[in-house]
Amino acid sequence: MKMSAEDALSRAGLHFDDLNKLRVLDPEAAQQTVELKDECREFVAKIADFQKLVGSFIDITDNLSKDVEKEKMKAIGSRNLLKSIAKQREAQQQQLQALIVEKKTQLERLRMQHEALQKQEAEQIDLIDQFSTT
Repeated sequence: MKMSAEDALSRAGLHFDDLNKLRVLDPEAAQQTVELKDECREFVAKIADFQKLVGSFIDITDNLSKDVEKEKMKAIGSRNLLKSIAKQREAQQQQLQALIVEKKTQLERLRMQHEALQKQEAEQIDLIDQFSTT
């Protein structure tokens, strides 16, 4: 059996490529290596795109959470303000009711004083009438 030069080189681990250049790798293995390299490059590019997408998503959610927190604080502030206003109104209502009681008491006192003065006036008129008729 006669071996060709190409077979002898193949056994030694040397191969010719499509351009007839001498290579250490088998042309099929070299082709697979190139394909794997291209696939890896595509994979890395897709990972980079994915990282950008995730980064922008995280930024959006961070901004949204900050906005939500601001609105939450505004709502808490508004609720506290409403409670404060309600307490102020309740205190004002109690003050007004106390003032009403005070004014009613004063009215009753003045009414009684008025009745007493009317009675005294009537007595004085009777007394004047008695002196004038005598």
